[in-house]
Amino acid sequence: MDEQNAGHSPSKKRLADRLFPPRHDFYKMLQDQADQTVIAVNALVDWLKVGDLSEPTELIQIEQHADDIRHEMEHVLVESFSTPFDRQDIYSISRQMDYVVNWSLSTALEMKAFKTKPDAAMLGMAEALLRGVRLMSDAIRIIQSEPAKAGTYVPLMRKAERDIDETYVRALAQAFEEKDLTIPLKKREIYHHLRDAGRNLVATVDTLHRIIVGIL
Repeated sequence: MDEQNAGHSPSKKRLADRLFPPRHDFYKMLQDQADQTVIAVNALVDWLKVGDLSEPTELIQIEQHADDIRHEMEHVLVESFSTPFDRQDIYSISRQMDYVVNWSLSTALEMKAFKTKPDAAMLGMAEALLRGVRLMSDAIRIIQSEPAKAGTYVPLMRKAERDIDETYVRALAQAFEEKDLTIPLKKREIYHHLRDAGRNLVATVDTLHRIIVGIL
């Protein structure tokens, strides 16, 4: 239940749910956005694998659709009297998922602008991010019906973010061994976008974990 029922007993929450049932399916809306996040990161991975630095048209379209989903979520959230859990958590998890998509698109756009070909580190970080957002989507899919099982995905999602962070450090150290310093400077920007996407993933996970704990 949202903040108006925070701290109330489970029986009072159930009574409030009967008196003021949520008009909108926030679980479904979060799932739709999570699925769109997976589609976006998967598109980034595919774009990196091609490696031709073409316009990331598909990713741009996916990002726009993800924005539409988030904006609709925010509109519904404002007008809803009742929510299945804290409305601030709903807003936060939606916003953090949006950041993951935004950083994914920024990665491709800057690579194209800098004429920087993808390397093994970029692809590895993107694949770890994809693994994490898939786990996130799977967790959101069962959060209502199996919250305890959804909770078991949390450490796996955090592991994906740690893998991104470790790859970032190793790759940046290796990049600065280049004689032409413009190369590591360009790569650092791109690595940093992927790292930021990973950090927004773990912020999403933290909010998701809080929701799960509140449901259990």
